[in-house]
Amino acid sequence: MNLSHRTVVVVGGTSGIGRELARRFAAAGSTVAVAGRSAERLGDLSAEGFATFAVDVTDGASVARARDAVLARYPELDTVVIAAGVMLLEDLRDPAHFEAARTTVDTNLLGTIRVADAFTPHLVGRGAGPLVTVTSGIAFLPFPPMPTYAASKAAVHAYSEALRAQLDGTGVGVVELVPPAVATAGQEKVNPDALPLDAFATEVMGLLGQEPTPHEILVERVLAHRWAERDGTYDDLVARRSRALAMLPGRQG
Repeated sequence: MNLSHRTVVVVGGTSGIGRELARRFAAAGSTVAVAGRSAERLGDLSAEGFATFAVDVTDGASVARARDAVLARYPELDTVVIAAGVMLLEDLRDPAHFEAARTTVDTNLLGTIRVADAFTPHLVGRGAGPLVTVTSGIAFLPFPPMPTYAASKAAVHAYSEALRAQLDGTGVGVVELVPPAVATAGQEKVNPDALPLDAFATEVMGLLGQEPTPHEILVERVLAHRWAERDGTYDDLVARRSRALAMLPGRQG
C-alpha cells in the first residue's frame, strides 16, 4: 500500500492505536480525517490540523451521519481504518458482568460491522481502496480476565476473513491489524511488557507499506499469540495468562 497521497478516515482515532495511526498516515503525506466520540479529544486533534467528525459506533444513525459528513468533505476517500473498541474486565462468576459483555460486543463487533457497512458501498463504487479492521492477539490467545473482549476480537477476525472473500474482485481489500499488548491507555502500568506505541506504529507502517499489502498485519511481538495453536504452545500460554485472574476485584484478598 502506498502510504502517501491517500485519503484516510480513522474511526476510533481519538486515542491509542487509532490516533497514532492517524498521525503516521498524515506524516507519510496522506490526508487524514478522524472520527470518534470524545469531543475534547476531537478538539485536540482538530488543533493539530486533522478534520474531525463525531461518531458513536454503537449507534447506526450516528455512523450514517458521520459517513455522510466524511464523504461530503472527502468524496475521494480511499482508506477506512476501524479502530474503535473497548477492553473491559469481567468476572464470569458474577452475572453482573453481562452489561460489560453487551457493551463490548456492541462496540467491538457490531461497531466494526456498522462502520464497514457504511463505507463499503463507497469503496466498491471506487473499485479500489483498503478497509482496515483492528483485532488483537487476544483473538487468537484469550486473556481470561477479558473474555468477551477476546470473543469480540475473534469474531472481528472471522468477519474480516468473510468480508475479504465477499469483496474479492471488487478492488477493495480487507486488511486485519492484529496488535499485541501495546502501551496505551495506561497499559504500560498494568503490563510492563507492553510494546511501546511508537515502536508498534513504526513496525505497522512498514508492514502496511509492503506491496502487496499483507492480509494480516502481524508485528513480531504478536506472532507467538497468532500461531500458538499451530506451534503447540496454546494450552501452556493460556494457563500462564490465567494467573491474571487474580486481578479481578472478586478474586483478590
